[in-house]
Amino acid sequence: MIDTLPTVRGKLLLNEPLGPYTWFRVGGAADALFIPADADDLADFLKALDPAVPVTVLGVGSNVIVRDGGVEGVVIRLAGRPWAQITTEGDTITTGAGALDSMVAKASAKAGIGGLEFYAGIPGTIGGALTMNAGCYGSETKDVLVSAWGLTRSGERVDYTLADFGYTYRHSVVPENEIIWVEAVYRGTPADPEAVTAKINEITSRRETTQPIREKTGGSTFKNPEGHSSWKLVDEAGWRGKLHVENGGGAMFSELHSNFMINPGEATAADIEGLGEAVRADVKAKTGVQLDWEIKRIGRKG
Repeated sequence: MIDTLPTVRGKLLLNEPLGPYTWFRVGGAADALFIPADADDLADFLKALDPAVPVTVLGVGSNVIVRDGGVEGVVIRLAGRPWAQITTEGDTITTGAGALDSMVAKASAKAGIGGLEFYAGIPGTIGGALTMNAGCYGSETKDVLVSAWGLTRSGERVDYTLADFGYTYRHSVVPENEIIWVEAVYRGTPADPEAVTAKINEITSRRETTQPIREKTGGSTFKNPEGHSSWKLVDEAGWRGKLHVENGGGAMFSELHSNFMINPGEATAADIEGLGEAVRADVKAKTGVQLDWEIKRIGRKG
């Protein structure tokens, strides 16, 4: 595979460790990591890439566990200025898939557009938000998204309207990695910039005081089961702050927020994923409630 990779204008790194690209700071290497220069570079690469080579998309790694055995094939990361452009016109915002959710929220405030403040509380990029209908504090991507476009595995452009996503809670009908999102358009409502900024500041402050954002973490571990809060189920099962070791230094659920796993030092991906699976099994046995992962797990187990 390595010998047949297409020529690119961006960066193409072989056997590249992925831990530094994730918030947990764990995981093995990608066979190849591709950081495209722009959408044309990405499209050309996909068109020329052997269809048998697996492709995985990685954003800023805020909600993912890269397993210790690394990731087969090509990992594509949309990073840099060409992927993070944000423009506003009237009550609409157009943004690249590599833009941080928080920066989109700030741009909406500057433009006097309300409705996207919740993005200030989501530690990821727009590409990930589109994939999983990201949301918090009572709002979701589906509430403000108008349309998006991306590239298929074969490098062809496809355009989606909001209805095409078939959004439900933390889910889209578009299979993960089937479309590599390039750009999205949102529509908010006219609002006073100071009022929008104040709401963003409130969300940011709340997040800083209730979530372990300065730790090596991965955001919310489990989706909230219907009628339940995941953090309460984890807490009541006795897992808050309890160290779990599989094959390294160990991982734990945060003392501050018991739906956030953290790497307190030298955890491996096996420690972190093993902790999650142990908690899922324990909560199921004690309460009958099934916890479903919100964090993505990718790659080969070591």
